[in-house]
Formats: sequence, structure tokens, C-alpha cells
Amino acid sequence: MASVHTTPFSGSWYPGQRSELEALLDRLFDSSLKRTGPSLLPRPLGFVVPHAGLIYSGTVAASAYRHLQSAKPERVFILGFTHSGGRPGVSIPDIEAFETPLGTVKVDRAAAQKLASGGQFAMVAEDQVCDHSVEIQLPLLQRAVAGAVVVPLYVGRLSDTERRAAARTLAEHVRPGDVLLASSDLTHYGRSFGYQPFPAGPDVERRLFQLDSRVIDAAGSLDPSLFLDTLHEFDSTVCGYAPIALLLETIGLLGGDDVFQQTLDYQTSAGLTGDFEHVVSYGSLGYFHADSFYVDEEAQRALLASARATLRHLSATGERQAIPPALASPALMRRGAVFVSLHQGRELFGCVGMVTASSPLEEAVPELALEAALDDRRFAHRSTVPEGLNIEISVLTPMKQIRDWRAFRIGRDGAYLDSGGHTGLLLPQVAAHGAFTETSFLETLSRKAGLAPHAYRDPKARLSVFQAQVFD
Repeated sequence: MASVHTTPFSGSWYPGQRSELEALLDRLFDSSLKRTGPSLLPRPLGFVVPHAGLIYSGTVAASAYRHLQSAKPERVFILGFTHSGGRPGVSIPDIEAFETPLGTVKVDRAAAQKLASGGQFAMVAEDQVCDHSVEIQLPLLQRAVAGAVVVPLYVGRLSDTERRAAARTLAEHVRPGDVLLASSDLTHYGRSFGYQPFPAGPDVERRLFQLDSRVIDAAGSLDPSLFLDTLHEFDSTVCGYAPIALLLETIGLLGGDDVFQQTLDYQTSAGLTGDFEHVVSYGSLGYFHADSFYVDEEAQRALLASARATLRHLSATGERQAIPPALASPALMRRGAVFVSLHQGRELFGCVGMVTASSPLEEAVPELALEAALDDRRFAHRSTVPEGLNIEISVLTPMKQIRDWRAFRIGRDGAYLDSGGHTGLLLPQVAAHGAFTETSFLETLSRKAGLAPHAYRDPKARLSVFQAQVFD
């Protein structure tokens, strides 16, 4: 008979008293808001979320749960694992609910039983799989979406064939509005973890970020094999690699080429404790359809007006001053990759952009309008601009690394090439200005990066694709 599982991590991994736990969760969500801002991407498909004690990774985790709070899913599949090893395959604890200091989290027993009947998943006794990778998520979920039911899945060792079969089964049971959540910390650094690829010291955080960035980029490919190969390449200590791989496989089936990964927040324990000898890094990653990254018509008009006002001020006064949008909107406060292109008639006057989402759109667009007008190195130096330039803004999805260049689609994708320190980018709309094929587009990209035409085929090159919302 199924039972209610009272989590043993209450009182150790987080406060055991309801009032203390609620106060901690409020602080974590407030801290996340201050770190990452109020803009939330709509219609999430899934997340990777850390699972350390809440005082360590809770702020980073809250960046994902704030998106859940906005999306209000009725059901969440939590993909965890057993740190002590556990059994192979995917296990589901035979319970009706979890009990935490905040109350009860119900398990969708019907969904669990259907999954377990297909052969890829097994219902097991709760004491075989009880682990904080799943249960640390529960108070955060209760704070974000009170009343959501869960399907807890403990992902053990899976071959590539078994993972693909499990993903097919899982995808068949995911309803519109459901969210998948894979529980994992990132790098575990230090002698106690048996992993010290560089010396301890104040530079550890920077070095860990470089290492984790490669792992995060690989996860963003939505290619489980590329993700696992990258972990192997760096001998990575990402603990929840099996849940992440199953998440990527499943989301690939659900969303296909239209899904992109966004890094929501990143932090290390060293930044909290000052301990550079024993460090764990935490990242929240979200998975969204391409149009979740785009802005509505009101925001488009505000960004275009901001760029136009900036150029008019430059033309009238010669003063280099960014004029921010008049509209106050969380959408414009979102950090996003964006390009501004200026045209004089049919001729390009300047085009400059940001590949990384380092600034809010409301700040980036007017600054990029100035840079496109004055600083594009392909054109002679200018100190002012003529009236009547056409302004085109491209809001980009995040980059998605692809292993095979044949995955590139002309007219749909832009492309970014990084090889040996040489980089180049072509926006998707470039294809509209010539008789391009996939290969000629990528050859042009290679030349733009200062490389040989077929450099994009080099196995050592990193080729990424993206999509863009273009308005002028």
C-alpha cells in the first residue's frame, strides 16, 4: 500500500519549522529577483536546477522557480538520482505524497503507474530511492506553485538506447503545460571530490565559470551525446548528468529544433563562503520555445522609438547619448542577445550587436544604435549620421551548439562560428539578400570569421545556430 513519505532532509538541509522555512524561501526569492530582475520567460518546457542545501544553492534555484510561479503548471516531473548509487534504469517511489514542513505534495499516482507499466520505469519501495536530489526541490515548488502535483523519477544508469526509449515513454505522458525539472549541481571542485584540475585560490571561481560554460553550452545543444561527451572530455564532476541527459532527450522529442536553453542564474559556493579549497558550482538552466524570447508589439515600438530618438539626438547635437525607451516594461528589462542594423536606402550603414545576454534590452538597443552608426569598423569613421536611416532590430534566441553543420537551415537559422580564437556571426535575414544555400551561407560565415571557406566543417570548430525576431 502506498504511503506518505516524510522527507528526512527537513531540519538539516533546510529549516524544520514552517515559519523559519517560509522566511528563508522569501529571502531566496527576493535575492533571485535582485540578481536576475523581474523579466520572466513564458511557457517553460523544463529546467535544470541545483540541489544543495537551500542556503547555498537556493537563490540560484529560485530563478527557475520564479518562472514556475509565473507559468503555474499543474504537474511537474522531477528527475533526480540517488547519490549513493541506486539502481539502473528509472525508478519511481511507491508513495502517494511527500510531507514537508509546508504541508503535503501529492504524487500523480495514475501517471506514475502508467509509466511503470511500460517497462522503462519501475515502481520501487521509497527506501530504495529517497534522496535530496528530488526532495530538496519540494519546498521551493511549494513556495512557487502550491498545489502542483509531482511525478518523482530517480534516473540511474542508462545506455544510449535505454535513454532514448525512456525519453519516448516519458514524452508520451507529458501534457501541454507540464514542466520537466532535472536536479543537478555543476562542478564539484577540491581534494574531497577528487577533482582539482587547477590550483585552489581566488582564481578558482573564474576557472570554474570557464569550465562550467563549456558544460552549459553542451547542454544547450539539446544533444545528450554531445553533453555526455563534453563531460567526458573535461572529466567533469556534474553529479546529475543522467537526469540532465534524459531531460535533454525528452525535450528534444517535445520541442524539436525550436527549443533553446537560457542560463537563468549561476553562482559558486566560494562566492558565498570564501572557501576556495572546496567548491561546488550551481546553475539554473531553462528550456523554452524560440518565441518565448521575443517581445510583443508594444515593446517593439518602444525599442524602435528609443533607437530613433537616440539617432535624432546624435544628428541634431553631435552628442553621443543613449535615449532609453519611454515604456516601463519587464520585457524590456530582460537581458537578451540583440543586434541593431542601420540602412541608408538599400545600403547597409552599420550593424552591431551583442551575442551574449549581458545587458537589458532597454539599455542595449540605444547603445547599439550609436555603435552601429559610429563604430562599425567596416566603415569609415563618422561623428554624426544623416536623417532617415532605416532601423532594424533583431532579438536573438540563445545560441545552440550543433555537432553536424547539416542541422543548419537556411532562412530559419542564423549561425555563429568560433574556431581557434576566430569568431563570426550572420543573422538569419542575411539569406534574404542573396541566392544562398546552406553551404554557401556557412562558407560566407567562415570567411567573415577570417577563416578558410570550409572552416565550419572542422571538428574542432564550434558551430552554433540561433533564431531571431526581426522588426524595423
